[in-house]
Amino acid sequence: MKRLMKKRLKAAVIDTTITMGVLAVMEPLVRNKLKNKAVYDIFAPSLVYWGLEYAQLRMNGQTIGHKAAGMVIDTTDGSAMSSEQILKRVVHRDLISPFSYLRDRAKYDFYEGTKLPHDLYADTVVKEYLKETMEPKL
Repeated sequence: MKRLMKKRLKAAVIDTTITMGVLAVMEPLVRNKLKNKAVYDIFAPSLVYWGLEYAQLRMNGQTIGHKAAGMVIDTTDGSAMSSEQILKRVVHRDLISPFSYLRDRAKYDFYEGTKLPHDLYADTVVKEYLKETMEPKL
């Protein structure tokens, strides 16, 4: 497994752990107010994960997990990520990207972890950076 792919996995684990903590705090507050508890069980985890990721990417260009792993998400043209790009990226990553990656893994291995199906779809790229200087590693 490529180094950047390991960093992406580390970031995902950290972000998922944070989401689970938020859900644990939210559950007693929200669950009792819903008539259909199955709706909470089905939709809350994804909505909270997407919401937290959206907010962090919109504000900083990286999540807490990305920062801890030493990587940043950038656009292919170097501009700031738009709201549309962020939404495209997170929804595609969770719903379509795993199937695209498994179907044509060699295509994405070429990018050595900088681009996966959801990155290509949203015109984003993942870059490593040196934690000491916060500069992208070339």
